[in-house]
Amino acid sequence: MAKRRKTDNTTSVAAAEIEALIEGRHQDPHRVLGPHDAGDGAVVRAYRPDATHVEVALRAGPTVAAERIHDAGFFEARLGERPAPGTYTLRVGYGDVSFELVDPYAFWPSLGEIDLHLVGEGRHEELWRRMGAHVMTREGISGTTFAVWAPNASGVRVVGEFNSWDGRLHPMRMLGTSGVWELFVPDVGSGARYKLELVTAEGRLVTRADPYAFWAEVPPGNASRVFDTDYVWNDQEWYVAQEQRDPLTTPMSVYEVHLGSWRRGEGGSFLNYRDLAHALADHVEALGFTHIELLPVAEHPFGGSWGYQVSGYFAPTARFGTPDDFRYFVDHMHQRGIGVIVDWVPAHFPRDEFALARFDGTALYEHMDPRKGEHPDWGTLVFNYGRNEVRNFLVANALYWLEELHVDGLRVDAVASLLYLDYSREEGEWVPNEYGGRENIEAVTFLQELNRVVYGRNPHALMIAEESTAWPGVTKPVHLGGLGFGFKWNMGWMHDTLSYFAREPVYRRFHHNELTFSLVYAWSEQYVLPLSHDEVVHGKRSLLDKMPGDRWQKFANLRALYAWMWAHPGKQLLFMGSEFGQWREWSEERELDWYVRDEHDHAGLERLLRDLNQLYRQHPALSSRDHDPGGFRWIDPNNADDNVLSFIRCGHEGDPPVVCVVNLSPLPRERLRIGLPAAGLWREVLNTDAEVYGGGNVGNLGAIESDDLPWHDLPVSAEIVAPPLGAVWLIPEH
Repeated sequence: MAKRRKTDNTTSVAAAEIEALIEGRHQDPHRVLGPHDAGDGAVVRAYRPDATHVEVALRAGPTVAAERIHDAGFFEARLGERPAPGTYTLRVGYGDVSFELVDPYAFWPSLGEIDLHLVGEGRHEELWRRMGAHVMTREGISGTTFAVWAPNASGVRVVGEFNSWDGRLHPMRMLGTSGVWELFVPDVGSGARYKLELVTAEGRLVTRADPYAFWAEVPPGNASRVFDTDYVWNDQEWYVAQEQRDPLTTPMSVYEVHLGSWRRGEGGSFLNYRDLAHALADHVEALGFTHIELLPVAEHPFGGSWGYQVSGYFAPTARFGTPDDFRYFVDHMHQRGIGVIVDWVPAHFPRDEFALARFDGTALYEHMDPRKGEHPDWGTLVFNYGRNEVRNFLVANALYWLEELHVDGLRVDAVASLLYLDYSREEGEWVPNEYGGRENIEAVTFLQELNRVVYGRNPHALMIAEESTAWPGVTKPVHLGGLGFGFKWNMGWMHDTLSYFAREPVYRRFHHNELTFSLVYAWSEQYVLPLSHDEVVHGKRSLLDKMPGDRWQKFANLRALYAWMWAHPGKQLLFMGSEFGQWREWSEERELDWYVRDEHDHAGLERLLRDLNQLYRQHPALSSRDHDPGGFRWIDPNNADDNVLSFIRCGHEGDPPVVCVVNLSPLPRERLRIGLPAAGLWREVLNTDAEVYGGGNVGNLGAIESDDLPWHDLPVSAEIVAPPLGAVWLIPEH
């Protein structure tokens, strides 16, 4: 124990408390430091290590020299009466140099009992308003309040540019037994860099970024930054329009984007969110997509993770600018009529020592048992979904992106890895649930709580599950026993479709069921059809390069695939670069190969995507009954020998049906008879073999006339030309 310096003056502070403060393990430094009543007067105490002298300067009174009562830098000034917060400053001297500062230990806590009660129960839905760093004015003094949850730490200190990264100067207090530590630091404003120092139960000092920080340093830096937004939103019209829109029955075609590699600036530098907003909105608007979906943009240390290993859940990555730059990005998209979905990663987080891993020296956010707390595939840690505060952290984070950053939806990553205790684990590497099963009951409860809270507060949000198994009821409401998502990625459709299209046409007749099988279960969930980033990396090749045959056949196959996809029940998602047929696999290290758009077949493919989206928006039959079996009818699902599929998309009464015929043989089918639901003239509104798309112009000269001949259990029929490796869409002329 350090020696106490003997002085003529004595202090009422116990030696053990001073020692705890010096060692960084005092859980209530405000009980010792700052102003206190003392007998007939008062004292102001300060702990300023390395200082040679300290004075207390009263705003309306004298300046009083403080006595050093401990060699480690513990000072005490005796006053006539206790000064109010903000009515005095400390003048701290280091030899000939001195600094004047407002005493942070004069202020009451900024979190009340109700806040702490909700935090403890895991029910504080607006957690971001209390935790983290918040610029505020208290007792006429501007500064920043810091708050963090670290229940197992012996002490917590805030360090930053404002105290020369010396944590001894700003120990925080734990509020009751909540595990929440808090401190108001005067004169700290937006932009300040900071971290948290924690003394573990074993006495080890660790440094962490703030889990609730709204902003962070540009990687590889990892300090948190104070941020005080002054952004004024201009997307009110967008929200009014969304209130009138049912995402289940209206068009939704999604352009998936990795911001860091969509376009680059000079020398390969990243563009700012604001520059990206204008360029991306121009491109998406021209193509007619209704939404964009961003690969994770929460802060992450390693760019090669594509954002899927998050270190700052509340901070849009600083690679592209400030949090308000991101707000501008979303706002601009909304003003251009484009929705914004972001990838959200509640399934795991990285082991980086500066972030969430063993945050307070214990397994705080992750599960303590490695059989439940470590992910064997990704080398990451898994959240402890059975802990109230952890669930609260994630649910509040989802609400933050939706309500504070105005994103329209969250695509929830890797849901299957949450649902199964044995996910990617061998026998003996996982722990059964209380009933002996493999289902992760705690994670199921978390997902249900997530969707219940999100939809309860944001009924027009889009909650989309990336779930690759046959787990029942992913999009069934929570009150009916489901997980409560709005949509689920149809991974089965994706795998079967790409498997079929990758085959040489001569073999496709033996795999016809790979296309028809998706219609067996198409209405079991509310599906999105994804051709995502995962399908064009790691040796899988680009979508164009997956297609068999020569160059012409590759483009024809891909055009037919897109027409099949846009006509199939479900919403659509396409990864960037696929709209113009990039040859190379996607890499996060370079921008897309935009130069290929100058070539006729690439430009034609992009024009096809534009026309598909336009027709998709124009004809309600293609979207209004996506999740209703009455919205689809096969004409002929069994023509495997000719590699032909034909079907009808049906809308509500008064909506014209759309007849779709897809010929996946390189031979034209010139006298193909198909049944039709109504007599008359049928216009060919789409032909993927049109010359303008890069095709050979094989088709029906714009229209066909029905014959009074029943066919395929339909009242009339017609002979049509189905172009090679092509698709046609027909609508009745009224």
